[in-house]
Amino acid sequence: MSETRTAIAPYLSVRRGIDAIAFYKVAFAAEELERYEYQDKIGHATLRINGGTINLADEFPEHEKEIGTISPDSVAGRTTVTLMLYVDDADAWFDRAIAAGAAVVRPCSDEFYGRHGRVRDPFGHVWGLVTLKAPAAA
Repeated sequence: MSETRTAIAPYLSVRRGIDAIAFYKVAFAAEELERYEYQDKIGHATLRINGGTINLADEFPEHEKEIGTISPDSVAGRTTVTLMLYVDDADAWFDRAIAAGAAVVRPCSDEFYGRHGRVRDPFGHVWGLVTLKAPAAA
């Protein structure tokens, strides 16, 4: 496995891939590891966020049968996956994502497992921002 990749990584389909990369850099302090353009779009990019990696590409609806995905924009903004981002300060990450243009899905609140909030990025993907608390002693 390459040093730029983790063992499993979500692969996001987006519209406006260049804008998505710029958003993730601001909202989640993403580091762009690689970018390949294809037909004047992002054909593939890898980003590192908080130690993990995500991949993304612009959607190519004409190739949905071969690719298997389209962006949330193509299905009225719906998605079936939440990307969980485990961070040192859920409130700070949440606030930074909102300032960068994300929408509040659920404000940060105390939960039995720690602090948790959810945002929807401008490309339709939902992110859970979580700071876990120490588990109770056995």
